[in-house]
Amino acid sequence: MDQDLLVDRIVHLARFGMLYRLPVVLSTVNVSTGRNQPTIGPLQDVLPGITALDRTDRTTINAWEDAEFKQAVRAAGRHKLIMAALWTEACLTFPSLDAMREGYETYPVTDAVGGTSPEAHQAGLDRIALAGGKPTSMVQVGCELQRDWGRQETAEGFTQILFGGERPLAGASTKPGNGVRAGR
Repeated sequence: MDQDLLVDRIVHLARFGMLYRLPVVLSTVNVSTGRNQPTIGPLQDVLPGITALDRTDRTTINAWEDAEFKQAVRAAGRHKLIMAALWTEACLTFPSLDAMREGYETYPVTDAVGGTSPEAHQAGLDRIALAGGKPTSMVQVGCELQRDWGRQETAEGFTQILFGGERPLAGASTKPGNGVRAGR
């Protein structure tokens, strides 16, 4: 997946998480050792309220094998996990499979993760789906959370995430006859 498009999708997903007040666990790998870079700026910008409890830096490829990560997930008190990652075949697949083994439902957001190749991406998603995961997309997550335009407390924010503001959904437009439109 194109890196700019991937960042766009991940940022939009995070914005949905903030709008609907979902608990977010943000994990990095080997930042403290200097091997990797910290969370990208655009994602940090939309997750300003993430506390130290919700932010973990680990050395494990599989986040589920990191005690702090699992503790943060358990502390969130949810059993349905909406998951995004850097690499589908490792960062998403491994913790998804392990979480499902422990009774969690996983919802891998297929357009908020990239593989090292299209084949690796698809193989990782296939493994998750065959194990019972429920693949979804960033837009589908937003629509499922909003569900009804009558939910006025989030309707405007939902519209802004997809179609307005400084970073509208790539390819979307609110101009008549120019692509996707927000219905109001």
